[in-house]
Amino acid sequence: MPSEPRLLAGTPPPGHAYDADIVILSHHRPRETIAAIRSAAAQTGLDSHVIVLDQNSPPGMRAALATVATEFPHVALYGVGQNFGVPGGRNRVSALGHGRTIIALDNDAVFAARDTAARAAIRIAGTADLAAIGFRILAADGRSLDLTSWGYPKRLLPRADGFFAATTFVGCGHALSRACFERLGGYDESLFFTWEEYEFARRAIAAGWRIEHHGDLAVIHEVSPEARVNWNAGRWHQYVRNRLLIAHDWNGLSGFLFRAGIYLARGINACRLRPTLDAIAEAHALARTRPRHQETAETRHYVFRNEIRHRLPGGARLIGAGATASARRPPTAAPPAPTGP
Repeated sequence: MPSEPRLLAGTPPPGHAYDADIVILSHHRPRETIAAIRSAAAQTGLDSHVIVLDQNSPPGMRAALATVATEFPHVALYGVGQNFGVPGGRNRVSALGHGRTIIALDNDAVFAARDTAARAAIRIAGTADLAAIGFRILAADGRSLDLTSWGYPKRLLPRADGFFAATTFVGCGHALSRACFERLGGYDESLFFTWEEYEFARRAIAAGWRIEHHGDLAVIHEVSPEARVNWNAGRWHQYVRNRLLIAHDWNGLSGFLFRAGIYLARGINACRLRPTLDAIAEAHALARTRPRHQETAETRHYVFRNEIRHRLPGGARLIGAGATASARRPPTAAPPAPTGP
């Protein structure tokens, strides 16, 4: 069946628990994907397996990936017969492994250091309620910040190389607690592309987990135009539709209408009125089939403290500032990474 991943090359992950799975989704971009695989395979200091899921790339690219997968004893290449999108692909590739931490790397990115995965796995394993760590995303020069991948309020940019609590994480490079991932049932596959990390994070926060950005963990992102959804084509539609669905899920009709008004104004300003209206209409139709999530006062406070407050005008940000706590700084001397079952 096209929906079931099939082993194409390499060694399947072991059947027992280990430190981490490093997962990579593949869909075109052969040169960048090979670089990502080699970077993941070169990570040191932990017991890990690299799992690559190719989502219906051309046969020639699959053959090239298969050759690379066989170069390493802890890399496996799987394939499916269609593109399930980012959340659908991540759910399938993550289900193939048994690592206590799931470390995701985009197929146009590489790790900035050889111990990035090990340090992320230690931090996830050492904190019972830490659901996700977002990495710092560097541009292709390996030094400057990739501003196109900044997923947090702009006021937090000066803290990009530090630590802060957050309500989302950036998909290009991040680490997840498998315990949290499995408890929540993974990503919402209906989103297909954009906002899947934010949707997952909101459910994790509501379930009592925390999200953090750790700027000392980094990946280098070679932004590739290949296989990207252009903002002037489907990407804006997906962006608006998915954010409206999340607004409905957590804030009902009032939240949906408020957010729709914001995107309608942006769409008009960017000469994207038609795709904006189409996205709003599609989101409204889909929202009727989606269950509402219950938001507790604690969840609302977490979201306000770590997201909304940073987006408010200067004076208004002082509201609730006294209750704001910065993210925990990871210990400078961490215990050795756990290994084995």
